[in-house]
Amino acid sequence: MESGDVVVNHKGQVSWITFSHPQHNSMPSSQLSKLTETILVEGADRDTKVIVLQSAGDRTFCAGANFTELATINSLDTGKRFFGGFASVIMAIRDCNKLVIGRVQGKAVGGGVGLLAATDYCMATKWASLRLSELSIGIGPFVIEPAISRKTGKAGFIQLALNPVEWQTAEWANHHGLYQSVFDTSESMDEHLRKYVDSLASYSEDALLQMKRLLWEGTENWSSLLAKRAEKSARLLLNQDTQQLIQSFISS
Repeated sequence: MESGDVVVNHKGQVSWITFSHPQHNSMPSSQLSKLTETILVEGADRDTKVIVLQSAGDRTFCAGANFTELATINSLDTGKRFFGGFASVIMAIRDCNKLVIGRVQGKAVGGGVGLLAATDYCMATKWASLRLSELSIGIGPFVIEPAISRKTGKAGFIQLALNPVEWQTAEWANHHGLYQSVFDTSESMDEHLRKYVDSLASYSEDALLQMKRLLWEGTENWSSLLAKRAEKSARLLLNQDTQQLIQSFISS
């Protein structure tokens, strides 16, 4: 569990992918790699028509990058691979040819916001506030920016990115397109979600595929774009001031 876990449950024609990590569902590189692979495998499964992406636990969806691993990175190549892990998950969601529905039960930070933004449709509870904390530790949300801006527009992204210590509410996220529905409780969300994905799975597979491709129009350059963004993040991570900020965060 120190490296996190990713499990899959099949319910009819819906694949439920659940990631978990004891450090607030933060993401080390090994877990990002496993999540990428799992999404692509489920996307290629002929018995699967819809994918649900969720995390374990109650009030935290994903704390973003795993700081324990982040603090150990001391080379550009290692940093590029780490930040490239978030790019790989985003690209897997794009390329898997199945609609990916997000289930967000709690708070999301940094890369966690990027993951939920990459889903094709997202439901959340009222506890699912979010923020982009990257500037406060000397880096920036470069890799995940395209996924977020695709939903919120630049103005919404700017509000998140330039207020790194300020939480935005689930209602804010709903208004800006990151969440399509917000519920008072996990129970009410799950009841609606089960009905929704079962309904989607009853639709034409070809029509669902064409909708998926339509939703991702204009992202053809993302593979090279996100790789460049990962390098930008890696270079900033190696700055001495950034390293000190990360160590201070871990010690606090």
